[in-house]
Amino acid sequence: MDFDITLILMGLPVAFVLGWLASRMDLRQLRMENRQAPKAYFKGLNFLLNEQQDQAIDAFIEAVQSDPDTSELHFALGNLFRRRGEYERAVRVHEHLLSRGDLSEDDRHRAQHALALDYLKAGLLDRAEDALLKLEGTRFEAQARLALLANYERSRDWEHAALVAQKLESSGQGSFKGRLAHYLCEQAATLVSAGHTTDATPLLEEAMATAPDAPRPRMDLAQLQARAGHAGQACNTLTEAMHAAPSAVGLIAPLLAQQAMAAHQEPQVLALLQEVYAQGRSLDVLDAIVALEAVGTQAAPTAREWYARHLENEPSLVAAAKWIAGEKLEHEAFHPHVQRALDHAVKPLTRYRCAACGFEAKQHFWQCPGCQAWDSYPARRVEEL
Repeated sequence: MDFDITLILMGLPVAFVLGWLASRMDLRQLRMENRQAPKAYFKGLNFLLNEQQDQAIDAFIEAVQSDPDTSELHFALGNLFRRRGEYERAVRVHEHLLSRGDLSEDDRHRAQHALALDYLKAGLLDRAEDALLKLEGTRFEAQARLALLANYERSRDWEHAALVAQKLESSGQGSFKGRLAHYLCEQAATLVSAGHTTDATPLLEEAMATAPDAPRPRMDLAQLQARAGHAGQACNTLTEAMHAAPSAVGLIAPLLAQQAMAAHQEPQVLALLQEVYAQGRSLDVLDAIVALEAVGTQAAPTAREWYARHLENEPSLVAAAKWIAGEKLEHEAFHPHVQRALDHAVKPLTRYRCAACGFEAKQHFWQCPGCQAWDSYPARRVEEL
């Protein structure tokens, strides 16, 4: 059979045209797919920027269905579910990512971290702990330790919280000495509530050594000493607290005045409080001075005189209400009504306010009940901030 090269030469252009057409069709299909995926993605992003989370989720689900292998879309979708409080759906998304065999090691760690956050938000603390512990040695280690610390604090596991805080401090994540002192105080408080007061004292002494300038360990120790009937020791401990933590004198002064009266050390403590008041003019310190002078024998300014002097230097509605409480009004029959109105008006001013979240409370907290921040409550009341 003769080989006819003419047929080959005639077939080459045909093959070229067919190949060119096929490549154009493939390119067109690829462009259409690529055009559709980004369109859904940017559509979801637009909804997200406009805070339309429901529509954003629908758009991202559409994008994920078009390209199931896109891990970034899965992360965005899981985070959206978590922000909306749909923790079960967020968990499913991140567990699906972890089950993929083609996921890079870094994305696997990222998915593990996101899954731990899902569990934390859902209140599944045991599962969150297990997920966070798996992130040791990864680039998410510091974030995982901080989340783990919050987890242990939330469950009041102070011993494990202390271990994590020590790791964070040793890795250069900041100073955690104040928190460590609080953890020791919390453990001491647990022992005291169980009746083991003698075991609580060493923990408080350790807390004092851990954070020498923290007021709480000395205040808690003074209360233990007072409960044991050692008012003189309590006075000495609170006096040390005054010098160690001058910013907390408003919290310390009422306790110090109470123990001074129990130990019959009114003159010494009164002199100290007067010196402290002259430096800062705290109303809580002034109240302690008034209480001490009320039990004194020598002539001293009355409570009304003290509050009048305070008003000369500080425009305080609280001091004004206390001053007018002992004033004789022209229409004395209306005095109780006026006093009740003033007392009602000053109530919000006598609260403590968290500097981190603004949560207000009648009493001072070492840890904010609202945002869980430590030492976020100033020792001064709202009016004095």
